[in-house]
Amino acid sequence: MQIRKAHIHTDFDAVWEIFHSVIATGDTYVFDPHTPKDRLQQYWFADHMNTFVAVENNIIVGTYIIKPNQIDLGDHIANCSYMVHPCYQGRGIGKQLCEHSIQFAKAEGYTGIQFNMVVSTNQVAVQLWQKLGFNIIGTIPKGFRHQTLGLVDAYIMFKDLTQSE
Repeated sequence: MQIRKAHIHTDFDAVWEIFHSVIATGDTYVFDPHTPKDRLQQYWFADHMNTFVAVENNIIVGTYIIKPNQIDLGDHIANCSYMVHPCYQGRGIGKQLCEHSIQFAKAEGYTGIQFNMVVSTNQVAVQLWQKLGFNIIGTIPKGFRHQTLGLVDAYIMFKDLTQSE
């Protein structure tokens, strides 16, 4: 598998397929499950972020974005979002995307990565992020409107990139 920078003109439709499939369930991301395709550029290809894709056998199977978590005096902390096409989940692609983002963040001079909203019921993601060195540093009580479970907690997770592993 190769992870490379995404190209909006050639990768947009494949990234949209992943994005749309992942948010349609309404159980892991804050994006409205009915988000229209014309919003993808704003949410996944904006000028202030770097977008990557995971390619296997010439098929885009996953994607992630990395951007400053805040502006100006908070821009030394990165924020990332990862999505794997449902047909390719459970094969370690999310782990590889996260590992790639950690290396990219370090190379870009970020001192940490913060996830602002990890849905507490998304145990696969929570456990993966913890295995990769992220800690839960806060809980947002009933911070996510899960489409089937109703209001559930969300976590703020953080990884310090200045400490050697």
